[in-house]
Amino acid sequence: MNQKITLSADTKLQPKLDKKANLQEEEKEARRLAERYRCDFVDLKNFPIDPELFRTIPADLMFRYNFVPLKHINGSLLIAISDPSELLLTDELGVLLGRKLVVKVATRSQIGDILKKSESSQRVLEEATEGFTLDLIKEDESGEETISIERLTSETESPIIRLVDSTIFNALERRASDIHIETGDNEVIIKYRIDGVLLQAMQPIAKDHHSTIISRIKVMSELDISERRVPQDGRFRVRYKSRLIDFRVSIMPSIHGEDAVLRVLDKEAMSEKFSQLSLDVVGFSDTDLKKFRRYIHEPYGMVLVTGPTGSGKTTTLYAAISEIKSDEDKIITIEDPVEYQIKGITQIPVNEKKGLTFARGLRSILRHDPDKVMVGEIRDPETAQIAIQSALTGHLVFTTVHANNVVDVLGRFLNMGVEPYNFVSALNCILAQRLVRIICEHCKRPIKAAPQLLEESGLDPKVYADFTFYEGTGCLDCAGTGYRGRTAIHELLDLSDRIREMILERKPASEIKRLAHEEGMTFLRESALQNVFSGVTTLKEINKVTFIEG
Repeated sequence: MNQKITLSADTKLQPKLDKKANLQEEEKEARRLAERYRCDFVDLKNFPIDPELFRTIPADLMFRYNFVPLKHINGSLLIAISDPSELLLTDELGVLLGRKLVVKVATRSQIGDILKKSESSQRVLEEATEGFTLDLIKEDESGEETISIERLTSETESPIIRLVDSTIFNALERRASDIHIETGDNEVIIKYRIDGVLLQAMQPIAKDHHSTIISRIKVMSELDISERRVPQDGRFRVRYKSRLIDFRVSIMPSIHGEDAVLRVLDKEAMSEKFSQLSLDVVGFSDTDLKKFRRYIHEPYGMVLVTGPTGSGKTTTLYAAISEIKSDEDKIITIEDPVEYQIKGITQIPVNEKKGLTFARGLRSILRHDPDKVMVGEIRDPETAQIAIQSALTGHLVFTTVHANNVVDVLGRFLNMGVEPYNFVSALNCILAQRLVRIICEHCKRPIKAAPQLLEESGLDPKVYADFTFYEGTGCLDCAGTGYRGRTAIHELLDLSDRIREMILERKPASEIKRLAHEEGMTFLRESALQNVFSGVTTLKEINKVTFIEG
């Protein structure tokens, strides 16, 4: 048995080892060529690439001559090529670019990787916006859309269709969660939400094209093109890299015209991610992870997660459910909407138009003999009462509520008219969380923080003057932002006997907070600072999402 395991592990490792050996061999060859032709060798992994410089060089030239522009030096352009022996091609390239070239040598695969990142999405999008003096054609289409580079560069498509398709394609390439189309006085601005932050996707588009862009989105979402005075909601689906991706569309009238927001719901990628999701990757500290795991394995009670919209509450709950699900238990969820599907769990979408509210759905769930229940959100006293009763009658209930921190949740429930004794008895724990952006690994560098920033962050400039912090300078991988991906920060309230008594006595929130801290609770701000000190995120980022504790 042991022998089999060893063999399978070796088999999996073999392609990785082969690839590494090939890359090392390729680097040796590139260094040899550089030495022979008296050029410098450059390792592009450690070289900061300038995204702005890329935009000034035609994409077809970079691919045809297989080079990467690095930077301007005294009127010359520094470039990296893989074969310095092709002197005629280099001379020809200098003539085409109209400037003197300084050549360095890099490996072919590193050049290829950088060109792939810089080219397909952003360049196609920019080219799609260039021809907007043309007469635009409205085209009705039905069925599934398929988006690919081949289609986006096709000359047969209407320019407006190409623009909308390119915008969607580019959003998917850049990992955007939402596309915002905002109408101004005389322009249309398109933005992407990437890692929770809005970034402008391209140069503003002339206002003349606004109605055709919105009409195209309405056609794709099967909405009423003629209705422009009331909000409309719809959805459509595209095929991208052999994957089906859903978009939820919201059209809203504003003073300058209609605005649109497209939410990306990549169910297939998320279902795959959630099938292997565990609490280890959610961002917990070791102490909080141990405590939280204990609470989700309790036979009954309520596990409450709080935070604003888009703070990863659902992901944390799914991670918890993924860890505890088994064939012996029946798990039912009620959500609004069911965004990600998990195998082996019954998931119910709220449908308020048809009368299926959280409260009504939860009542029905309890007659369905569940062991564990997840309620997407507690919004009203009725749902709160039923959820608490469920937790008291032998069910393990996972739920979320909107509040700023764990102590505010207590006040929120008590103001809903919930009986304090029942609420305190039902609660296992309260978890508050936020998301912070992670520094991009490709352009991460050490820095010393300015005294003003340290003061704004509540840190003593004298103590932290020489401390090494980190930040991202901005590169192609992170689209110049310096951040790539997000992680969660947490505060976990352990309902000890003393805290339960204080809640029943309706003690002020500040006293409960003080006692929780004495008993070892880490505040959100402290969790955020731990991530800064360990080089995961920056002070600027945590100042955006957390308050300095008094």
